[in-house]
Amino acid sequence: MTGDASPVRAVLTRAGRTVRPATTSPPLREVLSDRRELVASARAAAQSPFSSLRHYSKTTPGKLILLCFVVAVTALGTGWYASTTLNNRTHQLQTMIDRSEPLSEAAQVLYSSLSIADAAANSAFISGGPENPQLRQRYSDALATASSSLLVTAGSDSGPGADATAQTRALNSDLEVLTTTIPVYSGLVETARTNNRLGNPVGSAYLGQASALMQDRILPAAQRVYERRALAIADPQSALTTPPWGVYAALLILALLLIGTSRYLARRTRRRFNVGIVAAMVAIIGGLIWLLTSGLLSVAATSSAKDDGATPLRELTEARILTQQARSAETLSLLRRGDQAGLQDTFEQATTRIGMVLDSLDEADGSSGSLSGDQITSLRAALDQWKKTDAQVRDSMTSGDFTQARIMTVGSSPQSSETSYNAVDSALVNAITTTRSSFRDDINTAQRVLGFTGNGILALSIFATVALILGMIPRIREYR
Repeated sequence: MTGDASPVRAVLTRAGRTVRPATTSPPLREVLSDRRELVASARAAAQSPFSSLRHYSKTTPGKLILLCFVVAVTALGTGWYASTTLNNRTHQLQTMIDRSEPLSEAAQVLYSSLSIADAAANSAFISGGPENPQLRQRYSDALATASSSLLVTAGSDSGPGADATAQTRALNSDLEVLTTTIPVYSGLVETARTNNRLGNPVGSAYLGQASALMQDRILPAAQRVYERRALAIADPQSALTTPPWGVYAALLILALLLIGTSRYLARRTRRRFNVGIVAAMVAIIGGLIWLLTSGLLSVAATSSAKDDGATPLRELTEARILTQQARSAETLSLLRRGDQAGLQDTFEQATTRIGMVLDSLDEADGSSGSLSGDQITSLRAALDQWKKTDAQVRDSMTSGDFTQARIMTVGSSPQSSETSYNAVDSALVNAITTTRSSFRDDINTAQRVLGFTGNGILALSIFATVALILGMIPRIREYR
């Protein structure tokens, strides 16, 4: 039995060895570890770049890079904003002195020349006898000056797309009225002169029609043109007399941001100063001091141009317009010999308002450096003399002595109304020239002082940005 069992046992043993599992498979821990690594790598591959960036931004080097980026962008933005704002102010000042002010001056000369031409035509007609060559020359010169001033006044200082504005359309309408009616007026005057030389009584009717055209259509249109041209100076001045507070605030915020960055870096790196950040701070603070100096000086010069130049210039121009209106009423009273009360009221109202303008200028004379007290005094004396002479002319007309009234109105004697009017007008022209020179000098000073401040601050901001980046890069590399 023993012998029979041995082969069976051997077969079963061999069979058991055959069906037993092999011992070469990896351990369970290794399999689980590999699986976890695969899962982690898959998650890392599926993770978005934004999430990775957000995770990196929470680290110290990530925070430093983010801080450097924010400050650099702020510095560049501040430089661009300062350059745009200040260069725009400089451009406005340059445009004012090159375009707006000459257009306003041309509009004032246009109105005055038209009034002088009308008064000269009336004076030549009422003088009687052969036409006075001096009055004829004065009329021709005034009309030629008005024509050339009209060409200058018609120039445009408006920006692109401004032709659609209501103000520009109204200005163009008034210029069209002047362009079309001035030749009609001069034609009526020449017709009146021709009939007057021929002894035809209809000449006075033609001259009356010409004067009515001048008073009712031409001069009101010229006055509106002047007011709009003067407004083109007043509006920018109101803005330019205010300091650029936005640029000041932007530079101050940037300086505080650089100080905060320096303190944060000092706490993280245990280094008290960073050369790059210190250089950036010096550049920005230097730009702030530069802007404080040039900006405040520019504002002061612009304010002086407004107070000592534009404001008295506008008042003096108004006074000269009133002077021409008073002279026209004075000569028309002799030409028409009717409606004496209405023309006298016009003269009195005009001269009263001129006196009010002189009072206003006299009150401001203490703080104004443009007009002297002697100029205002001479103006007031000439105006008082004119009023006295006009009163004498009115008395002569009331008594029926039109010959004496004519001599006192258009004569060349020192006591004539013509002489008094010329004295007032000449004094006003001198005062206008003085205030205009003061205005232009102050605007030129404001433009020169502001000058390259905008581009200079932009260059300093770029320098500060480069210095900041160069100063931060070594600190960021320390975390590799």
